[in-house]
Amino acid sequence: MSSTELIEKLNGGLGWELRAAALYSHYSAYVKGIHRLHLKPFFDEEATESHTHAEMVRSAIVKLGGTAVTDRDPTEIVHTTDYKVMLEESLKTEQKAAEGYEQVLALIKDDEEMYDSIEQIYFQELRSVEEVTQLL
Repeated sequence: MSSTELIEKLNGGLGWELRAAALYSHYSAYVKGIHRLHLKPFFDEEATESHTHAEMVRSAIVKLGGTAVTDRDPTEIVHTTDYKVMLEESLKTEQKAAEGYEQVLALIKDDEEMYDSIEQIYFQELRSVEEVTQLL
């Protein structure tokens, strides 16, 4: 395992989590109408989850002796008040996160604690993919 490669992938995940937190906070503020009743709490929960994931990933980077990024991934956050577009963008975000963590897991070889921690994030991302798919 190249710790440099692992740190790079983890930093990619961290940037994506920071982006996801911004996306979900933004959508929580802008969701309107009858859909607000169930989507605002969903978006708020996903923002909190993204912050938690970011903390876990940041800790892994520090453990490896790396420097954690502080900027979110630059992928555009689509501004909309259309709940369907919000959910489609959420699905893309969760799918990308799951793919990234799958790649990270393949690089972790000798640290069971780190593997378990990232695996939990990966499973939560997969759960979010399923949940958003059902909402669509």
